[in-house]
Amino acid sequence: MSGKYVFTKGLKELRFLFCQTSEHSVATRSFLKRAYPTMKKHNPHIPILVREAANTVPRVYARYGFGKETLEPLSGLTDTQIEEKITKLVKQSS
Repeated sequence: MSGKYVFTKGLKELRFLFCQTSEHSVATRSFLKRAYPTMKKHNPHIPILVREAANTVPRVYARYGFGKETLEPLSGLTDTQIEEKITKLVKQSS
């Protein structure tokens, strides 16, 4: 798993938004509980923001240089599918 989360130099921030109690955010919470320590260990200088708010649909934003940002919805995905989506996002250069 460690090689999957070595971010490209172009990635400036990774931001997760989800609900702390709802069923549609269970997989996102599970993924973050499992993968956050590894992501942070391999990318100590890149902010990985976790934002919890009631009734928020799970999604992730990847911010790259020059204000370029990508949004990916995480609703309805399994833990493994979220992992694949995040891996693609952090390997993109913009």
